[in-house]
Amino acid sequence: MASHPSAASGNSAAALTLAELREFASFSPAAQRYIKRALDIGLAREDAFKRWARNAEETASIRMHYLVYQDLKLLRGNVPDAPHEDGFEHFMALLVRLAAFDLAQGRIESFSTFRFLYERLLGADVRPWLPSAYCAAAALPQIQPDRRKILLQSISEAAATAPGWSLRAPVFFPEWVEWVSGDAAH
Repeated sequence: MASHPSAASGNSAAALTLAELREFASFSPAAQRYIKRALDIGLAREDAFKRWARNAEETASIRMHYLVYQDLKLLRGNVPDAPHEDGFEHFMALLVRLAAFDLAQGRIESFSTFRFLYERLLGADVRPWLPSAYCAAAALPQIQPDRRKILLQSISEAAATAPGWSLRAPVFFPEWVEWVSGDAAH
């Protein structure tokens, strides 16, 4: 008996969502927290000051995050199709600037963590640009040498030299989940 086409696509979508959930779960708690905070700021989902600031230092960090992420507006919908396309230099400069900011925060621990965040901030069409932006940002002097080494070693040869990229949009966008104690649930 053949399965219904919509059931097959539903199973495929569920499998992809599960794979994204598993990937996110493999990140450290600090990386998970940073990604959720960055998505709240970058996608204007929540007031990050209310949700994430626990002290004056975090408030200042979130303020800077909001300022730097203003460039997302310029990048969205302007992803070049090819490196020789007009404006690609400006696009890459902004993308590297954003990547350098995020890597300098110390919470993005690998290329996969970086890719996970940026696919959600900018969409699937940014994938071809992510390896070069990541490597450029990770190699900048503001990244400590020992951390620079770890970041650059985290990108696989396959990711750095991929001949093509999926156009499938990410489906799992992690969010803050309010913790409820067992007693409060009753």
